[in-house]
Amino acid sequence: MNKKVIITGSGQDSTYMTEHLVETTNHDIVIAARANSRTDYSNIDKFLKNDRVKLVTFDLNDGNGIRNLIKNEEPDYFINLAAATFVKDSWENPVLHMQVNAISLIHMLEAIKDYCPKCKFYSAGSSEEWGNIDYSPQDENHPYKPRSMYGVSKVAADFTCKVYRESYGIFALHGILLNHESKLRSLCFVTRKITSEVARIKNEFDCGAGVIKKIKPLKIGNILSKRDWSHSKDFMRGVWLMMNMDKPKKYVLSSDETHSVKEFIEICFEKIGISLQWWLPTENRYLNNEELEKLSEKDLVNIQAVDKAMNVLVEIDPQFFRPAEVSLLHGDSSLARKELGWRPEYSFEDLVNEMMENDLKSYE
Repeated sequence: MNKKVIITGSGQDSTYMTEHLVETTNHDIVIAARANSRTDYSNIDKFLKNDRVKLVTFDLNDGNGIRNLIKNEEPDYFINLAAATFVKDSWENPVLHMQVNAISLIHMLEAIKDYCPKCKFYSAGSSEEWGNIDYSPQDENHPYKPRSMYGVSKVAADFTCKVYRESYGIFALHGILLNHESKLRSLCFVTRKITSEVARIKNEFDCGAGVIKKIKPLKIGNILSKRDWSHSKDFMRGVWLMMNMDKPKKYVLSSDETHSVKEFIEICFEKIGISLQWWLPTENRYLNNEELEKLSEKDLVNIQAVDKAMNVLVEIDPQFFRPAEVSLLHGDSSLARKELGWRPEYSFEDLVNEMMENDLKSYE
């Protein structure tokens, strides 16, 4: 009999994990999409034509529903990729984040313990668990110091896996995934917001804006935050490698590079032939990178990015600042590269190119 894999969620990670398993295994795949999530399953529609793939709906807040899913399907693998993942929202909905990202794992692991104790379980961790970093780059031994309820919920998920692993011998794995993006990323995330807005600005220029009317600028938060960005597809390959080890072990997956939000924005504009300059209107002058790096969040709100014709294309909006910022995340994936043989196939430039090309196509 084919082995069975339950993958929760219908976002970018779930889509690329399903794609990877369809292409590289003979396993039966159950996609468990959140019933209270979006009803657009366009990401996964193409897989549902495969006899080995089926879609079920469930609610991460419904403990009985989770237990029944696992009891009925008796999976060999359970890959939990569904979560409340918008970090900024976790200050406004802290209880929801704990319920969806942490409490739900207790129901999953209880059901695995009771109905299929040999099932291998994966919990998607986040670099937001590190929070205030002690050293850089961050590896598997970096302490947890979260600065958001999202980060707290993911720390709780890790310790929940630890308890069930040590108490019942369950293969319960919590891996740390640095920031990962793709053309399937939701528009509420900063990278996809940038690429979609830059594509929109290009379309406005193509339609004559900038000459006959003012361009609507991209409004963004802290442009100096630095992240370690990778492609979701690369990370899903890595997760599957982790799931097929004899014993569960935590690994960090990352590109091992950092890029600022500012750099991401500049590269996207370069893709449409615009070279940005950062402008301080209150002093009527341009700022170089060294001057920008020294600015506080309070000072950043006065900064604009302009093109050579002085069209304002980027504005800093304080509503997008986080109550507690994590200024730098930089992963060290050397252990995964050594022991799993994992390597990212997409560079940072590849990732940005794919996302920009996808959003530009929407205006063709």
